[in-house]
Amino acid sequence: AGFGLTAYAIGVERGWMKRDEAVKRTLATLRFFATAKQSEDKDASGVHGFFYHFLDMKTGQRYESAPWVELSSVDSAWLFYGVLFVQSYYDKNSKDEKEIRQLANDIYRRADWKWFSDGNPLLQGGWTPENGFDYNYYRGFSEAIGLYVLALGSPTYALGPASWKRWTQPNDKIWGEFQGQTYLAGSQMFWHQYAYSWIDFRGIQDDYMRG
Repeated sequence: AGFGLTAYAIGVERGWMKRDEAVKRTLATLRFFATAKQSEDKDASGVHGFFYHFLDMKTGQRYESAPWVELSSVDSAWLFYGVLFVQSYYDKNSKDEKEIRQLANDIYRRADWKWFSDGNPLLQGGWTPENGFDYNYYRGFSEAIGLYVLALGSPTYALGPASWKRWTQPNDKIWGEFQGQTYLAGSQMFWHQYAYSWIDFRGIQDDYMRG
């Protein structure tokens, strides 16, 4: 959904769709996520501001209420990036675009990153009503670079600097070299794509990269 929200705005910029149509679709999406049931019930859409990996297209609830469908921190993150993108893009003073900005603010601020870390500096990968947290912590270079940026920047439930430090700790073991280029190894292509769809990391260095 986050990529879809972003695609509508790109469509407007490239003349593929009218701004009014993009606003209409964006509002429908944000209104759903802002009001979808949030609870630990098996048939909810999410918990603590996050959403299940798969939602039923007709009901908007957890897909089939299946035990294998987890509340996903990183998949919620891609939604949040799209939400924050449209909050910035739709900047007119019309009633609808003001509502887009307010709904986007509400959706992002509601996500409780401290809950999803379960008292640990690192973020959990998933949670289910049946089994609780999966204790599959995101640690070391991966698509979770985008996840931690959102968690550290939260205006309501922000994680502290220790989270980023812990996330980067394993990186020393995964450097690679190919044709004279040094890089952080990661086998999945999306590790190197998803977060970068919204953030230009060029020229940005954290303590790890400066060290």
